[in-house]
Amino acid sequence: MGFICGFSIATGAAARLLSGYDSYGNICGQKNVKVEGIVNSGLDLTQKKYVFFLDPCNIDLVHQKIKSIALCVSACPRKELKSLADIQKFAETNGSTLCSYELQPSEYTTDPRAAKLCPKYPVPESAPIPFFHRCAPVNISCYAKFAEALITFVSDSSVLHRLISGVMTSKEIIMGLCLLSLVLSMILMVIIRYISRVLVWILTILVILGSLGGTGVLWWLYAKQRISAGAHETQIAKDNLQALLIYAIAATVFTVIMLLIVLIMRKRVALTIALFHVAGKVFIHLPLLVFQPFWTFFVLIVFWTYWITVLLFLGTTGSPVPNEEGFVEFRMAGPLKYMWWYHVVGLIWISEFILACQQMTVAGAVVTYYFTREKRNLPFTPILASVNRLVCYHLGTVAKGSFIITLVKIPRMILMYIHTQLKGKENACARCMLKACICCLWCLEKCLTYLNQNAYTATAINSTNFCTSAKDAFVILVENALRVAAINTVGDFMLFLGKVLIVCSTGLAGIMLLNYQRDYTIWVLPLIIVCLFAFLVAHCFLSIYEMVVDVLFLCFAIDTKYNDGSPGREFYMDKVLMEFVENSRKSMKEAGRGGGAEGRELKPMVGEGWLKDLDTCLGTTHCCSTEDLLCCLGLTTFCLCASLSSKMVMP
Repeated sequence: MGFICGFSIATGAAARLLSGYDSYGNICGQKNVKVEGIVNSGLDLTQKKYVFFLDPCNIDLVHQKIKSIALCVSACPRKELKSLADIQKFAETNGSTLCSYELQPSEYTTDPRAAKLCPKYPVPESAPIPFFHRCAPVNISCYAKFAEALITFVSDSSVLHRLISGVMTSKEIIMGLCLLSLVLSMILMVIIRYISRVLVWILTILVILGSLGGTGVLWWLYAKQRISAGAHETQIAKDNLQALLIYAIAATVFTVIMLLIVLIMRKRVALTIALFHVAGKVFIHLPLLVFQPFWTFFVLIVFWTYWITVLLFLGTTGSPVPNEEGFVEFRMAGPLKYMWWYHVVGLIWISEFILACQQMTVAGAVVTYYFTREKRNLPFTPILASVNRLVCYHLGTVAKGSFIITLVKIPRMILMYIHTQLKGKENACARCMLKACICCLWCLEKCLTYLNQNAYTATAINSTNFCTSAKDAFVILVENALRVAAINTVGDFMLFLGKVLIVCSTGLAGIMLLNYQRDYTIWVLPLIIVCLFAFLVAHCFLSIYEMVVDVLFLCFAIDTKYNDGSPGREFYMDKVLMEFVENSRKSMKEAGRGGGAEGRELKPMVGEGWLKDLDTCLGTTHCCSTEDLLCCLGLTTFCLCASLSSKMVMP
């Protein structure tokens, strides 16, 4: 990708992109080289620094470009020019000729070629785009058709205009609600840190109350507007009433499903309390974890800006070639014209790489916390120490893991593109097969993402390479499949409830605020925008907490696999986690006596077959039947230690 960027800059694409060029291959603001077979090329345009389009509203929807002659001018017209006389006066006053180069300003009103070589009038008021030296119309109404063509799902342009006007009218409310979702997410993270013991129950109760309350408010608003609706009701009010009905029905269905899920999982909610509590203590000791989404988002924005810039460079890279109309286009020949495909692959790979670096950083910091017995001996900045280990030792691991995800993403995106292009043309069988392949690749991608995250944790613990870490993590997860299903799923569900709580709170506030504008604004689209933004913000924050819980679970699994609590093999886990394990064992035994499936849910990771009772051990010891006193004494001591340590073995 560095080669692609360097190649595009070396071939002059950066100058053409930033300074702009006219239809004859001349770069504005500099001296140019003559292009064979093209008139008006090779001009000295040092004093003409801006690109001006003769017909800026003539847009080619197929190729998504302005289908107009482009010229280099000294200044953009700052006011509307309604005739050729105004264009001539503008050229004489400002020294900026808006007609083609072969026409002199004195010929604008007399030469018959002026109809083709001068701009289409009235010439709209325009201003240069910062940093890109293009004259763009101040009034963008001429781009309305282009915008409507892009939004193909809206067949009625009046609906589109009403939706856009609703967004523009409510922009202050939208910004305020987006800020509210950010504040609520940060408050929830602080709450998680300090009340993790009761957080699960609080979230469950709040979501139930919020779902019931939100559904009731929606039905109340619908009934109120339905009763107050008059015979001469406006179309906007009818649209809002219909939207309220749809929202109320959707909220009712969602509330019923949520209540059923909570009812089914109520017995397993307690299993996540200990992990949530330990995760809360992790955030207390590592407060910088809260800001990881900001750093990751910032790095992604920087990379995406770089990627788009290079993509624009590639769009103007190549050799000047005359087109059918006699103007110049820049095209690449040979294999180089496929460079942008590799550039797209790089977008996916490096984006996944940046996200994987965040996972490795979080995993390294949490592993450092877990396997430090005395928490006061933690490094001053475990996050920075984790970043240092990542940069020095584990970049290859992260690159390989992100590349595996890329190998799955690309075929899925290709299949999705094919499915979109063939929509309505393929038969039912082909459509079904395409959707099945896309679904399978999506499931494979999610499984590999989860395995990669645990592989990064194993790498942070053992400092092994990616393949070895992935194998170790896979073995641990398979050995504890029921635990992963029970603890991890419930934990993720609780965090999902947190996201739902933030979205419901923001959406409810949006409904109450936007309801005051129901007579003159359609607030369907503003409310959707606010809810989507609230979910994304909540996901960014709570995904870090979810990641911490997953890392803690794998650390706990490895801890119990290789340690048994005996001298020299003490556990690293927190006391709260030990209490959780003991309670789980008791509930497992009680449920096991009842023969239920709950008793088989927490399968011990350390085998207890060798931990026999003292009497049984001594009774079956054949060594003591001999007169070897030392052997008998040694086995007796062993059995005694085994019997005592069996009380401390963690499942």
